[in-house]
Amino acid sequence: MCARAQPGPGEQPPAFSAAAGHYGEDVFRPEQTGEDDRIDLGALTYDDVTMARLRYLGAGPGWRCLDVGAGTGTIAKRLLHEAGVAAVLAVDRDVRFLAAHPLPGLAVMESDITAPDFRPGRFHLVHARFVLMHLPARRRLITELAELLSPGGVLVLSDAVDLTTATAPPTPYTRVMQAMWQGLRESIGTDVSWVLDYPHLLRAAGLGSVGAEIQVPPLAPGSPISRFWSGTWDRARQAIVATGLVDDVAVDEAVRYLHSPDCADLSPGMITAWGWRSTDPLHEDSVGSAEL
Repeated sequence: MCARAQPGPGEQPPAFSAAAGHYGEDVFRPEQTGEDDRIDLGALTYDDVTMARLRYLGAGPGWRCLDVGAGTGTIAKRLLHEAGVAAVLAVDRDVRFLAAHPLPGLAVMESDITAPDFRPGRFHLVHARFVLMHLPARRRLITELAELLSPGGVLVLSDAVDLTTATAPPTPYTRVMQAMWQGLRESIGTDVSWVLDYPHLLRAAGLGSVGAEIQVPPLAPGSPISRFWSGTWDRARQAIVATGLVDDVAVDEAVRYLHSPDCADLSPGMITAWGWRSTDPLHEDSVGSAEL
């Protein structure tokens, strides 16, 4: 889940922005039956990777953490249960899934992160996964999220990497996946074309010791990621078909192909990038996990 935003200083709005809707309103509405299950399928795919990275970066006892666009709260809860952090503030524009399962140490905040008054405090860890790809003001937001770090804190951002390029084999899967990215771009402003710039954007935000990695989950019949994508296509079907690239028959064919042993395609990957706020503002590059 994410928040709507306006372009930041120096950012030009995309050509479709005037007609674009918003995540959680026009597509992927939280009140739609099964939306929490769809989100959790993504969590089953990526949570272990995310948690391994967060723990490697030092998340643990004493840390105060901010989880932006927290969805159903799986990462926030694992930070408390597994990493033993002191507290997690889970933020989303719609917190129905978070509020349904309260937990000691977990605070829930219904808020728009793009609002000028979004200043929830300072944190050892600020984490956002699959959020900024839906927002046009990403440069400004990255800088503002970096400003929420305590000295020595780390900002960790993850988003989708599209692997269905123009040179990808023309399978039922790739045709619908390409139409999905175009349909989401035109309907709610989703854009993943920039995500490989994350390390440079983190450096531009004043952070040091920047790093990044990409995880590509395998597609397999009945796997959580395959079920996630078929569910995502179903909820975004109107936007997908509106592109004119595919029709309903093609979407149904792609769903069958995705869940068949004949599927030999690449899922979108997840890039995770991180950067540290210095303990000394004059020495940004000296920051590391041992200094937190």
